[in-house]
Amino acid sequence: MIWDQILLALSPWMLWMALLGVTLGILWGAMPGLSTTMAMALLIGLSAGMDQYPALMFMLGVYTGSVFGGAISAVLINIPGTPDAVPTMMEGHPLALKGEGGLALGTAIAASFMGNWVGIILLIAFIPIILTLALEFQSWEMFLLAMWGIAISGTMSSGEMPLKGWISGWIGLLVAFVGLDSILGVPRYTFGYRMLEDGISYIPILIGLFGITEILRVLPQKSPTPIPTDVGRVVPPFSMLWKYARTAIRSGLIGTIIGAIPGAGANVASFLSYDIGKRRASPEERKKWGKGSYEGIICAEVANNANVGGSMLPTMALGIPGNAPAAAILAALELKNVVVGPMIEVEHPGLIYFIYIALIIANFFMYGMAIALIKPCVKLFSLPKTVLLPLILPICIVGAFAVSLNYFDVYVMFAAGIVGYILWSFGFPLAPMVLAVILGPMADENFRRALLVFKDETVLYFLWDRPIGTVLLIVVLYTFYDGIFKRGK
Repeated sequence: MIWDQILLALSPWMLWMALLGVTLGILWGAMPGLSTTMAMALLIGLSAGMDQYPALMFMLGVYTGSVFGGAISAVLINIPGTPDAVPTMMEGHPLALKGEGGLALGTAIAASFMGNWVGIILLIAFIPIILTLALEFQSWEMFLLAMWGIAISGTMSSGEMPLKGWISGWIGLLVAFVGLDSILGVPRYTFGYRMLEDGISYIPILIGLFGITEILRVLPQKSPTPIPTDVGRVVPPFSMLWKYARTAIRSGLIGTIIGAIPGAGANVASFLSYDIGKRRASPEERKKWGKGSYEGIICAEVANNANVGGSMLPTMALGIPGNAPAAAILAALELKNVVVGPMIEVEHPGLIYFIYIALIIANFFMYGMAIALIKPCVKLFSLPKTVLLPLILPICIVGAFAVSLNYFDVYVMFAAGIVGYILWSFGFPLAPMVLAVILGPMADENFRRALLVFKDETVLYFLWDRPIGTVLLIVVLYTFYDGIFKRGK
């Protein structure tokens, strides 16, 4: 059966579908402010007229390519193509300004390639273990996981004190609370405006904070710093990759496990891996973080690409999508009358093996196409920013409008850009706000659900009967303690 699936996946038509999906995914992910979820949602229409296996190969190619694609614009023009590329932007763009944009992107490509391999291997080998761990994450644990993500926002502050990072994160948390309460349906912070009842999507916030803010910051400059057209070496030396092999393995494990937890996407994996990598870096290496660290790029890119394999664990085995892009894979299968879950191997024998092989093929194509597209992308993004950024403005507007096809998101994008410019002027980091806007709904909904489920239980019940939650609670408290008392020592 496995050999039959290998032959099917290696047929010319299947390889073409994988190549097309990967290429479109990379190009879409590289567009500033757009997301993997949006790529999957819009491109799923192209798979509607395909048969089951070509459609699955195409969508897995889009998924794999778009996760990496966000690193291209993040490194070259300081605007992340996808939310999970924000940590890559924080380390990769300073390297591009030093003339090392090609090597930074090459490192991101190699890290993405390694991350995909970690996710695929763990997907194949450790499905029972990872699913058992993921199923232990209920409302209380999901709330603490989200709070941990928001707590690490302090470490993204450029100064020694994390206060500005936390302030930025709390602002994002307030924005995430706007809209109808997910439990009781009560309007919150809408001030009587019905358009706010649906909440504020993080995509316009992301585009505004890193797109419009960048335009406002750079255009008034008399001589903005261009990205050098000669980016130098692209393929990173093996010695550097070997130096960070342990970092890559750790980040891959983080990305896969986070991906296996339903609701926790690549952005959570990327930020958590970045924060843990920064804490575990050597003192000499830590000085480079925020100023251009190849280790930081590896942490982020390995984690968000390993998340692809991790997200397929609950999707295939339980029918519960690990994240929004995995939900698009689920939808593509449902269009073909394929119901995934515990009976998948009985009802559709061999399909799970085809998915393994398709992910491997997509990973190889991602590596090759990414290398091939670096030079054209560098040429494009190396235009003077006074020329490039006005061209990016329409893309930002289209990206914000495409979220829900209304002009309100465009207004949100411009408002976020103005607020982001003001915060940047006063030295506040913008990445924590994006992280909090993404994680805020998950924290709010799961905390309130946990209060309802365990309303008759004591505090000791949470600490004793929920050991994973207790460990996460300790980690969250230690993160705050470390940020307040030990930061900079």
